[in-house]
Amino acid sequence: MELDTKEKLSSKTIVLHWIVGVMMIILLAVGVYMTETENHALYPIHKSFGVLILIFVVPRVFWRMKNGWPEPVSQYSMIEITLSKLIHWVLIIGTVLMPVSGMMMSGYGGHGIAIFGLELVPMNFDPTNPKEVIPINGALAGLGHQMHGLIGNILIGAIVLHFAGALKHHLIDKDGTMRRMLGK
Repeated sequence: MELDTKEKLSSKTIVLHWIVGVMMIILLAVGVYMTETENHALYPIHKSFGVLILIFVVPRVFWRMKNGWPEPVSQYSMIEITLSKLIHWVLIIGTVLMPVSGMMMSGYGGHGIAIFGLELVPMNFDPTNPKEVIPINGALAGLGHQMHGLIGNILIGAIVLHFAGALKHHLIDKDGTMRRMLGK
């Protein structure tokens, strides 16, 4: 099995990083758009991809635990190393908690969980008003809602810092970090 080295990252690391990264950025952007515009038409697609991302997030977390964090390609200050580790931890934990909190919010809120129409958890319709749903557990749905919003904002900040760090490595340090993440 190919493991990460200081010179080269494994194809598994690269593929999982880019799939999860791109999907999270798109889901966060769509989530912000839906919240700001109250566009409910995108919710089923957002929720479907939010559940599907776990197919890549879970293996990525296990791979990172087994493989460890990639070694820095050069020498950096202690603050850079500490900030890098903090941001990487926030990103990996956030990519787990975002879909989990979204499923808590939807499932416990009575809205069910589905992937492109395939029902995983059915909606809990109100028998007296079939156009409305009844929360299964309002407290857990509310906790999921709070977590989803807070973690989303934290992830947006962490992604911006991660991207800024990648640009710094590539444009200022010219140290090969970005080329390594691109598989070169």
